[in-house]
Amino acid sequence: MIRIAIVDDHQVVREGLRAMLQDEPDFQIVGERNSANDITEFVAGTRPDVVLLDARLPGTSGPAACRLIVRTHPDVRVIILTVYSDDALVEESIKAGARGYIIKDIERFELKQAIRAVCRGEAVVSPQIAGKLLERLRTQLDPAKTAPARPALNEKQAEILRLISEGFSNREIAGRIHLSENTVKSHLQEIFSKLEVRNRVEAAVTAARKGLI
Repeated sequence: MIRIAIVDDHQVVREGLRAMLQDEPDFQIVGERNSANDITEFVAGTRPDVVLLDARLPGTSGPAACRLIVRTHPDVRVIILTVYSDDALVEESIKAGARGYIIKDIERFELKQAIRAVCRGEAVVSPQIAGKLLERLRTQLDPAKTAPARPALNEKQAEILRLISEGFSNREIAGRIHLSENTVKSHLQEIFSKLEVRNRVEAAVTAARKGLI
C-alpha cells in the first residue's frame, strides 16, 4: 500500500486528486493540507510514502517545504505537482530533493504511474520540463572553458544514461539494450555513484552539464 499525502492550497485540486487516486487498490490517502506550515509535523503524523506538493504555497514555498521533508524524513518521496514550468523553480525543486516534477495537466494514468515510479526509487519529470531543462543546460556549456572531469562510464552505462535523459523507465531500457531489469538497476547504482548523484533526474542534469549526453 502506497500512503499519499496531498499539500495544495486549492480545495478543488485536493478534491480532484483524492477522487483520482483513492479508488486505486494500492493507494491510500492519509492526509491533506492547504499550506506547508508545520510540514514536518504533518508528515510525522500522517507517515506518507509520497507527498504531492504544490510548488506555490502560502507561507513556506514548495521547494522549501520539500527541503524540510527530505531533511527530517529522508524515506518520504516528494513530487512537486504544479502549473509552473519556469526553469528556476524546476532546478530549485530538484536541488531541494524532489523525486518528481509534474505539470498538473498530466493524464490520470500517468500520474498514478509516476507515484508508483518514485516509490520504486525512480525519478519522474514531465517530458516538456525534461526537454527544456536539458536543452538549457546544454546551451550553458562553454567549450572555451576547461572541460569538467568526465566520469569513467562504460559503453552500456553511457547508453543507459542517454536513455534515462530521454525519459525511459528501467523496463523500457532493459528491452532496448537487451539486458535484464535487475542488471539495468545495477548499472544505474554504479552510474549514480560515479556521477555522485542520488536519482535519475540529478543524473540527467549532471550528465548534461558534463557533456555526457
